[in-house]
Amino acid sequence: MQNEQVIQESAGTTDTAGATDRAARRAVTVFPVLVLVAGAIGLASPDTFAGWSVSVPYLLGVVMFCMGLTMTKVDFQGVAKRPWAVGLGLVAHYVIMPGLGWLIAHVLGLSPQLAAGVILVGCAPSGTASNVVTYLARGDVALSVSVATVSTVLAPLVTPPLTLLLAGAYLPVDAGSMMTDILKTVLLPVLAGLTVRFLAGRYVDRVLGALPWLSAVTVAVIVAVVVGGSATAIKSAAAMVLLAVVLHNGLGLLLGYGAGKAAGLGKPGSRAMAFEVGMQNSGLAASLATAHFSPLAALPAAIFSVWHNVSGALVAAWMSYRSRKAETAAAPVPDALRTG
Repeated sequence: MQNEQVIQESAGTTDTAGATDRAARRAVTVFPVLVLVAGAIGLASPDTFAGWSVSVPYLLGVVMFCMGLTMTKVDFQGVAKRPWAVGLGLVAHYVIMPGLGWLIAHVLGLSPQLAAGVILVGCAPSGTASNVVTYLARGDVALSVSVATVSTVLAPLVTPPLTLLLAGAYLPVDAGSMMTDILKTVLLPVLAGLTVRFLAGRYVDRVLGALPWLSAVTVAVIVAVVVGGSATAIKSAAAMVLLAVVLHNGLGLLLGYGAGKAAGLGKPGSRAMAFEVGMQNSGLAASLATAHFSPLAALPAAIFSVWHNVSGALVAAWMSYRSRKAETAAAPVPDALRTG
């Protein structure tokens, strides 16, 4: 959510479209690299982060507070303008990804800890980078922002029961305690950020450019803590977890796009749906897995946080290329270039 604010703020200034595009590409490129480096540090020096797991919910609260600071009334107006499209995005997100998580865990025969972790990733709300990736793909950014906003607000009510339903066969799930944790680490910080933005908007505007990077660094620290806590298990389970994550994310992007096409949202809307379904708030999933299951269960979320940004950037680049190519092919030929 912080990243789409970069788009919105840039679009509202006199900067050129090229400068806006470069800023967005820089954000979506640096973030996965930063997270990858953090994961490598956690793997190489796990003792450095020993005992840090208790700080993960607070770190996630920082990310969510920054998200609240970047939100404006425009984010909510989009919901009122196209409630059916936003509703479709929410249903697709909270049906496709949880279902895929359960199916992949079952087919791959994952251990109970890893299976619960993969399912929990699927039950999380939309990822914070989905909006900027939608922008890069020439998708419907307004729809993307609306779906991401509402999916985050509804997470306390949706994520716990879904996790209980699908992961309860693998590990005990305390849905009530999970709901309380999501309220404390997601909804309350977001509301606090919104309040600060409302009361001190002029001052917040001065630091908007720094918020995406603060969030990126915080998520990177979360990944380092999670990876450090399960460094030993990674050596034996990393390949299987990576396979699960790639399948989960890839099928989510594909089915999300298909849902948009089937609903007649057009290409821009379908691109937005692809990223809103396929990209998850893996920071929340890692926090919940650490608190309610184990560091090993948080491993899928840590890997997902790296992979979905890399895959999202690549898919967005391909979609943007296809869009520009189609526009070029459809452009009328100037009279001066016509032949006899």
